[in-house]
Amino acid sequence: MITLRKADERGHADHGWLRSWHSFSFADYHDPAHMGWGPLRVINEDIVAPGTGFGMHGHRDMEIVTYLLSGPLRHQDSMDNGETFRAPEVQRMSAGRGVMHSEFNASADEPVHLLQIWIEPTVRGIEPEYEQKTFADAAKRGAWCAIASPDGRDGSLTIHQDALLLAQKVGAGGTAKHALAEGRRAYLHVVRGEIALGGLALTTGDAARIADETALEISARAESELLLFDLP
Repeated sequence: MITLRKADERGHADHGWLRSWHSFSFADYHDPAHMGWGPLRVINEDIVAPGTGFGMHGHRDMEIVTYLLSGPLRHQDSMDNGETFRAPEVQRMSAGRGVMHSEFNASADEPVHLLQIWIEPTVRGIEPEYEQKTFADAAKRGAWCAIASPDGRDGSLTIHQDALLLAQKVGAGGTAKHALAEGRRAYLHVVRGEIALGGLALTTGDAARIADETALEISARAESELLLFDLP
């Protein structure tokens, strides 16, 4: 079963300095039909104005992955991490028993465009962790690149959940395939581009909830970048 989630159906907030689109219920956007998908709890697409950002705030017991699309992001946290990074770098923070952090656009004239992803962990109250790695575009070209996994496979970020986050860039006319084990579900998010999946057309910002399927075959109708979550 494949259920389409169109980009313009997402929750939206415009705070001037921040424009945000919520794939699942978040902050003032509440939709009982979109509370998450398995342990996947948040996908927020954020555009942060130059010189602005999120001040110091706290999280607990959440795996937080920041997938940058453009612009420089400055991260600081209570674990004494202070980094400015750009795509194709990806950041993972396991909030565990509690962490404070801030995220700011480090540019005076360029917006930051990012996806912030929250995944519920299988363990709680752990020591907070921070990790940042580069995933070159070449590794995503025409093949799934592991971005996050429970065992750090293939150099991916390590998360405390039996979930796999994959990224791929597919050229127009190309295809991407993925096999799902029995009892697994998936969530496909189109970062940019235009694809077909199971007879459905998806464009930038669209997504699909996938259950009771064993194999996915995606056809790209234009240059596309995809995020695929393989979930329990």
